[in-house]
Amino acid sequence: MDNSGKEKEAVQLMAEADKKVKSSGSFLGGMFGGNHKVEDACEMYARAANMFKMVKNWSAAGNAFCQAARLHMQLQNKLDSATSFVDAGNAYKKADPQEAINCLNQAIDIYTDMGRFTIAAKHHITIAEVYESELVDIEKAIAHYEQAADYYKGEESNSSANKCLLKVGHYSAQMEQYAKAIEIYEQVATSTMDNPLLKYNAKEYFFKASLCHFIVDELNAKLAIEKYEEMFPAFSDSRELKLLKVKANIQFEIDFNAGDLK
Repeated sequence: MDNSGKEKEAVQLMAEADKKVKSSGSFLGGMFGGNHKVEDACEMYARAANMFKMVKNWSAAGNAFCQAARLHMQLQNKLDSATSFVDAGNAYKKADPQEAINCLNQAIDIYTDMGRFTIAAKHHITIAEVYESELVDIEKAIAHYEQAADYYKGEESNSSANKCLLKVGHYSAQMEQYAKAIEIYEQVATSTMDNPLLKYNAKEYFFKASLCHFIVDELNAKLAIEKYEEMFPAFSDSRELKLLKVKANIQFEIDFNAGDLK
């Protein structure tokens, strides 16, 4: 069957599913297997969605998955509903990013209601990535990375939480929110420096916190570096710290000479 034939069959399946949903809501339909008809409609919408995916009609696929998701919720099949909303979101990502976010948020609501916070966090990351790459709304991306980090921390998935927080720190620094960036880099550095597998990454995070300090205030930067060296002695021997100290000395000489010129 060629693509046009598959799309035509998908449209027919959608029409048949719509009829089953309508008849299930009638008095006689409810008397004679109303729920069974809704289940059949769910299956038809899902089949139609996959056919639309095959012909790359992403909006139609997203819509069909959404229809299935709503019916699953009507039948109290929460997990199936959430899965269908995720499928809808993944289809819509290729055609309508905002609608993709709407579907993923509905899935997240179901997962959090069920106490499945790890998978909810995963979908918050997906939404953040859509805001990063498609909609270019960095503030909203930050909000979703922060929410994902909160859920991961609640589930003791600290490594996953830190990955999200580092994204927040990166964008906060880009947006000149240096105090927030410093707080995040210090937090992640502190959480990794006692982990044998991750402690060497702590040097990088203390370095980034120090850079943010330098941008705001040189004196505070020097005090912060002293604090980091006390907290994490390995930072003292790092190339990153040597670079920072060279920068600090050069800046001091520039400032001193400028004072002489005055």
